[in-house]
Amino acid sequence: MKIKTLVLLVLFIQSAFSQSKNEYLKNNRFDLMKSDFEFPQKNFKIMGFGAYHGSQKIENIENILLKNLIKNKKIKYYLPETDFGIAHYFNQYLKSGDTILLKDLVKHYGNRVPQEKTIETYNKWKNIKKINDNQLAKDKIEVVGIDFIVTYKYTSKLLIELFQTEKGKYESYDNLVAMVKIDTTDYSPNYDSYSKTILKNFLADYENNKPYFQSISKNQKIIDNLIENINLTFKKRDREKTIYDNYLFLNTLYDFKSNPHFVRMGFFHIEKDRENNYPSLFTRLIENSIYKKEEIISIAGFLTKSRVLWDLKYDENKKYIGYTTEGGFGIGDYWKEYFKGINKLKINRLSNLTLYRLNNENSPYKKNQTDLMEIKLFLKKSNKNDLKGKTTTDYFDYAILISNSKANKPIEELDK
Repeated sequence: MKIKTLVLLVLFIQSAFSQSKNEYLKNNRFDLMKSDFEFPQKNFKIMGFGAYHGSQKIENIENILLKNLIKNKKIKYYLPETDFGIAHYFNQYLKSGDTILLKDLVKHYGNRVPQEKTIETYNKWKNIKKINDNQLAKDKIEVVGIDFIVTYKYTSKLLIELFQTEKGKYESYDNLVAMVKIDTTDYSPNYDSYSKTILKNFLADYENNKPYFQSISKNQKIIDNLIENINLTFKKRDREKTIYDNYLFLNTLYDFKSNPHFVRMGFFHIEKDRENNYPSLFTRLIENSIYKKEEIISIAGFLTKSRVLWDLKYDENKKYIGYTTEGGFGIGDYWKEYFKGINKLKINRLSNLTLYRLNNENSPYKKNQTDLMEIKLFLKKSNKNDLKGKTTTDYFDYAILISNSKANKPIEELDK
């Protein structure tokens, strides 16, 4: 009898607490699809958005957030998940509207995350240009890349622009120019590629003749950062440390601390506390007292009833022939793999894009709960022990439930 009473008491407490979460979510939800949507928090230094890659509505969310932030003059810089060279030429696209350049940028940008080498990413940038075009010059956003180099093409192109020495003075420089002009290599830093050899030879000449190259450089600080990042591709590197180091260096040029900015990266990079005792970019910024925790807003996206781009298919000649999508594994809401607490978001959704504020006063997500961070796995150990002593809001401040989203389509489909 005592055991039965105890079980009923536990169930009652769990039910009451569950109801308090539902009540809280009802009072702290926003429809991102409404034309008058306004982000509820106005003061921040960084806003970060991250979600699983490869679903169409994720790019829609980014456009909605950016439009709101730019319109209200809340951000100065946009930091997508890319390196400095690619970001530099995204700025060129925003000025010129050159869609041939944009398409190539998306292909190279997508080498980082193939699920974003897509038509949706291409269209997102076209929308960002429209938003930016409607701003006064002083209010336009600038794109900055802090990730490590994923493809040498646009880093090489920028180096050429920043030096522009005469032909015949250094063979390694002439070879660099020829490589970019002919544009037939794969620019991969992941093996001993032709492009890696060309850059190694050029960097050797640069180091041996540094006074000359410094005398003709158009921006030595940027060149120093590019050279350092190229050198990192020649050895084993810690990606998150590289991202953090690049952020700190570029802060000396862009004064990030005085200019709020929007960061779009994968889920992990925007977490505000350690996962598996390894610090993300946002965690490093907080732990090293670059920002206070409350100065950073982190928004995590969660998929339900959606599909993601999964694999790109190629024939034996490496020619693109198609793609596959996934609607089970890979979306975080599947009976074999799902986020704890996602059902409460589903119960309380307002539309296909519903934003929930989790960090408000008296939030149950601040109280020893690991909802939306703990992953439940069928017949496998979850990450519950890794989150011991943590709460949901230790990691992020907002959740967006993304429902009924189709999978992204590869950029190659644009030509069909």
